[in-house]
Amino acid sequence: MFNIDCIYYEKEIENYELGKALLKKYNNLPKVIISNHNNIEEMRKKENSEFPKMKRNLIIGIGIRKTHKFVPNHKVSDYLVPYTSSGCTAMCMYCYLVCNYNKCAYLRIFVNREEILQKIIKINNQSEKELTFEIGSNSDLILENTLTGNLDWTIREFSKENRGYLTFPTKFDMVDSICNIEHNNRIIVRMSVNPEKIINQVEFGTSKLKGRIESINKLKAAGYKLGILIAPVIMIDNWQEEYENLIKYLHENLSEEVKKDVFFEIIFMTYSYVHRMINQDAFPNAINLYDPNLMTGRGRGKYMYKNYIREEGELFFRKKLKQYFPKNKIIYIV
Repeated sequence: MFNIDCIYYEKEIENYELGKALLKKYNNLPKVIISNHNNIEEMRKKENSEFPKMKRNLIIGIGIRKTHKFVPNHKVSDYLVPYTSSGCTAMCMYCYLVCNYNKCAYLRIFVNREEILQKIIKINNQSEKELTFEIGSNSDLILENTLTGNLDWTIREFSKENRGYLTFPTKFDMVDSICNIEHNNRIIVRMSVNPEKIINQVEFGTSKLKGRIESINKLKAAGYKLGILIAPVIMIDNWQEEYENLIKYLHENLSEEVKKDVFFEIIFMTYSYVHRMINQDAFPNAINLYDPNLMTGRGRGKYMYKNYIREEGELFFRKKLKQYFPKNKIIYIV
């Protein structure tokens, strides 16, 4: 789904097996040694209009995960965990990673995976109850897996544990490799979906809706626990018609096994001044996601849909999901 033009990497990765393997795998590509994957000066100085090119040129920024801060979470996990990558090769116009990394939201790989996973296992074993760890909040692990095999490795290793769960969301359909791995019912995969119109016009570089649905069915056949995120909900013209058609499409195309116990998460889009500035320069012909008639301020430089609009949206989704998926749980709507 993408091409790698250049690899920037920290010299220290040569001390790790994965680092050496990645350098060998991409031996024919141009490489630049850097001192800090979080501060590549030539990239920070580039214009917003170069955002798509930066994504191609820095499709991999190989570095070492130095931070391991676990953030408490109370939605589908107990903790959000920095894992083996951050950033992404896709260019979703609302991506919250852009708020964190600005135009430098390109994919970065971290090679010390053994150390990262061992900390998860240690904290899980010290807990009185089984914990769930969100390992995909900083990147898309299905996408990353096509480069590194990290997700295959993670599932194999964590499946040896007899307690706890790992979970991650994805917008990609390249799931075949993990369908053939023993997971010991310890992995929860959550597929993010949107109407095809939004995928085509806003979620650049991600898998099509049909492929995402097919991958959900494959994962269920492989025994995975599954969730579906309708996220982010974007109030385009005729949004109610678009999202009802999406829910109907899910009902018609998900397998009966999936429909028995899949759960839903609904997330309304938040937007920001940073997004607006990058998108207007990088995607001048794309739709404008900022609508002052529908949005209000949410902290410094951030926007959200006005309360009455979100309330209307929540009633709509509860009604339509009850109509098409009466036995399935909505975990939360935010």
